[in-house]
Amino acid sequence: MRLSHTTLPGLATYPEKVLQFGEGNFLRCFVDWMFHQLNQKTDFNGSIVVVQPIEMGMVDMLNEQDGLYTVYLRGLVNGELVSSHETINVISRGLNPYTQFNEYIRTAENPDIRFVISNTTEAGISFNGNDKASDTPPSSYPAKLAVWLYHRYKTFNGDQSKGVHIIPCELIDKNADVLKKVLLQLATEWQFEEGFTQWLTSACTFNNTLVDRIVPGYPKDRIAEITQELGYEDKIVVEGEPFHLWVIQPDNDQLEKELPFPSIGLDVLYVKEVTPYKVRKVRILNGVHTSLVPVAYLYGIDTVRESMEDPAVGKFIRELLFEEIIPTLDLPQQELEDFAAAVLERFANPFIKHLLMSISLNSWAKFETRVLPSILEYKKRKGSIPTKLAFSLAATIAFYKGKRGEETIALNDDAHLLQLLRHAWSKYDGTDASLKNVVSTVLAYSKNWKQDLNNVEGLTEAVTEHLTNIQNLGMKEAIKTVNFQLEAQ
Repeated sequence: MRLSHTTLPGLATYPEKVLQFGEGNFLRCFVDWMFHQLNQKTDFNGSIVVVQPIEMGMVDMLNEQDGLYTVYLRGLVNGELVSSHETINVISRGLNPYTQFNEYIRTAENPDIRFVISNTTEAGISFNGNDKASDTPPSSYPAKLAVWLYHRYKTFNGDQSKGVHIIPCELIDKNADVLKKVLLQLATEWQFEEGFTQWLTSACTFNNTLVDRIVPGYPKDRIAEITQELGYEDKIVVEGEPFHLWVIQPDNDQLEKELPFPSIGLDVLYVKEVTPYKVRKVRILNGVHTSLVPVAYLYGIDTVRESMEDPAVGKFIRELLFEEIIPTLDLPQQELEDFAAAVLERFANPFIKHLLMSISLNSWAKFETRVLPSILEYKKRKGSIPTKLAFSLAATIAFYKGKRGEETIALNDDAHLLQLLRHAWSKYDGTDASLKNVVSTVLAYSKNWKQDLNNVEGLTEAVTEHLTNIQNLGMKEAIKTVNFQLEAQ
């Protein structure tokens, strides 16, 4: 028996108030889950129309289940294991604009639609010069939205009250500002009248956001167990962690009144500026991930959780985070420490098997954006090189030698970086001088670093010292040189 309104009769129905571009696991486990809570705990009384942003997608599966699906949340909360599930009843229907363009565009005529949500990948918010206003539909997400907004503007004769709150969730900096710029570019390209541009900028709001929840997705390994527990088949069940954070920079003060997520206990922050929270997430969550991978993997560990459970690697990561990353950030200390503690608890989630090798993709670009700013800021503020962050940089160079003992590491990075590391390591002859040359060559690669890092006083020497220890002692012994107070095992 398949999940549907027949399976679970008596569920409420709500008027359509949200247009959502994207039907994937993240939006359903994050945004849609939140709107479901809003219906349950407030008088929001609204449902979501889901638009499939590309030709192939999941709206047919959504419609087969009448928009219903199950969310499982599993993980650690304040040190306690939690596991819960809930039927999400907030999606009214799914539309494929490639086969249902007229139905899609007619949703613009609904006066109750107040919110536009999207998550169309980081590449989704971009200008495509091949899109035309007459396409049914245009290819890109911004162009699909532009024709929808224009139809709404024409339908309501530019009525200011029929504007919408546009809330993108794509993981790009200032996502709403970027989307607004592309929409205005399309309006100019398509020669829409000035009245539309004025309506777009005055009646609609563009709200920058930051989203954070780990969503492994469809739990295929335990779907038989889930089906037995539920008593019916759910083809689109989705699994996520309990932690959730949605930081929203509202265009005006109306959005929080219409979407009072914080009032029902959800971790949604309405803030004046998203940027400090993005920096916090990138430096702490993503930065620790990137710093962790080469150290733990060369230590002989394969997953994030195992890294946190290991006494030596766990101590290394905790001290790197609290002693070297947090001091470089400007949000209130308690706020930073609380977020950091939550991140470490998330890393220890026993229900998520997060492979280190899956995080290792494009490590050099990640190091430049996620970790290097902490090194440079620490040097600026403290006048010295942070020991563990420098050790992680040395470990990354060692990782790209491509060997863990006798095992070959499947390196996955840009070809020019792999070539650089191969060439640098080919010059290593076992001497300390040649090892320093490996470090100098990597740090000098301004194509990745945007500068020559050999000019950062003390960095070349610190990284060389750590790499020497890793090379000569092996990771398990080398980590002891920076874990000064690790108790005897």
